[in-house]
Amino acid sequence: MKSITAVVTAFLEHRSSRRNLKALFRLLFLLFSLIAIYSVLFHVLMEAEGQHHSWITGVYWTLTVMTTLGFGDITFAGDAGRLFSVVVMMTGVMFLLVILPFTFIEFFYMPWMRAQEAARTPRELPADTRRHVIFTSHDPITMALIPMLEKYGHPYVILKPHVAEALELYEQGIKVAVGELDDPLTYERLRIKRAAMLVSTRSDVVNTNITFTARELNGHIPIVVAASSDEARDVLELAGATLVLRLEEMMGQALARRVVGKDSAAHVIGRSQDLWIAEANVAGTELQGRSLANSKVRSRTGLSVIGLWDHGRLATVEPHTMILRHMVLMLAGSEEQIASYNRIFSRATTERGHVVIVGGGRVGRITSKALQQAGIEPVIIEKAADRVVNHPEAVIGDATRMETLKAAKARDAASILITTHDDDVNISLTIFFRRMRPNVQIISRCTLERNVRTLHRAGADLVLSSASMGANTIFNLLRKSDHLLLAEGVSLFPAPVPHSMQGRRLADCAVRSETGCTIIAVETDGERVINPDPDLILPYGGRMLLIGTLEAEESFLKQFRPELDAKALRRRWKKRED
Repeated sequence: MKSITAVVTAFLEHRSSRRNLKALFRLLFLLFSLIAIYSVLFHVLMEAEGQHHSWITGVYWTLTVMTTLGFGDITFAGDAGRLFSVVVMMTGVMFLLVILPFTFIEFFYMPWMRAQEAARTPRELPADTRRHVIFTSHDPITMALIPMLEKYGHPYVILKPHVAEALELYEQGIKVAVGELDDPLTYERLRIKRAAMLVSTRSDVVNTNITFTARELNGHIPIVVAASSDEARDVLELAGATLVLRLEEMMGQALARRVVGKDSAAHVIGRSQDLWIAEANVAGTELQGRSLANSKVRSRTGLSVIGLWDHGRLATVEPHTMILRHMVLMLAGSEEQIASYNRIFSRATTERGHVVIVGGGRVGRITSKALQQAGIEPVIIEKAADRVVNHPEAVIGDATRMETLKAAKARDAASILITTHDDDVNISLTIFFRRMRPNVQIISRCTLERNVRTLHRAGADLVLSSASMGANTIFNLLRKSDHLLLAEGVSLFPAPVPHSMQGRRLADCAVRSETGCTIIAVETDGERVINPDPDLILPYGGRMLLIGTLEAEESFLKQFRPELDAKALRRRWKKRED
C-alpha cells in the first residue's frame, strides 16, 4: 500500500502527468467512439450481404478485429466488408501501438520511477532529524569533511537544486536532499531549526542569499561560508555568517610559514583550553643535525616534541631521532612554554633564502606579500601579465622555459612554491623542478585531497591541501571540545584512561611505540598535567589527551580499549558541551 501511495503521489505532483491524463481520457473517448461507429457499420454491411447479427455480436466482432485476435466464424463475404475489416484492423493496431505503451509508461512505469527518485532524493528530512550538518554543495571541502563526520557519528545532508545532480551523488553513497537554495521552505523541510551547522561554499552572491535566508529561520545555528574577497566577507558577516573562510588567504599564509629560512618561531596551529599545539621550522636553528635527546627542547622550554613533519608525513620521535634541516617540529605545551621556545631558538634564524613562487593567482600574490612582510623578497613566475600588474617582482613567462627560469634566478632559489589552482599542473611542475633541482625545497598547493600523495611521490617536500584546511576548520567549530583536527589530518582527542593502564607508569604503557599516539596531558579531579613526566602514575578514573594521525587514533582505541567505547565517549563530551 505504501508503494502504491508513493506512486500515486508522485504521479499527481507532476503537472505533465495531469496533462497526460487528460490526453488519455481524450484517446479513450475516441476509442469508444470508433468502437460504436464500427459496430453500426458492421450491422449495415452485414444486412447488405443478407446476414443478421445482434448488436452484442457487432461489438464483439469489432473488438476481435481491432485487437487482431482473428475473425472466428463471423466474416464478410463481399469486398466492401473485407475492406471495412482491413480499416478496423489497422485502426486497432494503431491504438495498440499508441495507447497501451503510453498508458503503461506514463501511468505505471514513470510514476514508479519518480517515486523511487523521490525516495532516494527526498525534499524533506524525517521529523526526528537533529544535530545534522547541511551542505549546499559537493566540493573538495565537503568531500574531505564527510568522512570525518561519518567517523564521529555526525549526520549530514547535501542540498541540491536538481534531482539529476542529487541522484548522481546518491549513487556514490552520499546523503542528499532536493530543494531550491534560496527558498525558506527548503530549509524548514531540512529541519534547520534543529541542525548543528550550515556550510555553504558556493559563490559569494549565492552564499549571501543562503546565509540571510537561513539566519532568518534560525538565529543561533553556526553558518560557515566561503568568501573570495575581504569585501565579500564583510557582506557575508552582515548577512549573519558565523565564520567566513578565506581559503586563498589561509593557504597563502600557510605556504609562507613553511618556507625554509623564513623564521624558526613556533606558530600555534591549535589549542585546547591551556594546551597549545605549535609548529616550528628547524632550518637555521641550533637544533638541526642534533638528536632529540641532545636538543634538550623539553628541559630548556618545557615543551614536548610530539612529532616531526618529514616530507609530508608526521613521524613519531624517539630520543635518538635526528632533527634534520628540512623537518618541522610539532610541539605541545602551554602558552608560556611556547614563548620560551621562541626566546631561545627563534633568535638563531638568520637565513634568508631566495624564494620562487610559481603562479600569480590570488594564492601566489598573498604568499608573496606574506614573505615580503617577513623580510624575504620572492619572485613570482606568471604567464598572464594582467594578474601581477602591481607586483614588480613578477617574471612573465612559462615556468618550464629556461629563459624564464633564468630571469627568476630559479637555480639560486632555496625554496620553490607551486601555487596554481590546477592539481595536474602542480604535479607536472613538481616533477620538472625536482629533476632540475634535486636538493631544493618544493612546497605545493593542492585542491583535491586525493592528489596529496601523488604530489609527494612527484617530489614535493610538503603539500598543503586547501580542502583539508577548510574541513579541519569547520570540523573544529562543529565539535567545540577537546577533540581537534590539526594540520594534515593530525588529531587531538580525549580518552578515558583504559583499565589496563590505570595505576601504571606512563613510560611502561608504551603508547607511542605501539600506536603512534602521544599522551600530552593527563587530567584527574579537574586538574590537568601538561606534558606529563614518564614516571607519572596514571590515575584511576582519569582522562588523557592524545595526539596522532587519524590512523594512530584508531589504533589506540582498538588496542587499549578504553572503558568507554568511542560512541560513549562522544556522548559524554556532548553532555559536557551542552
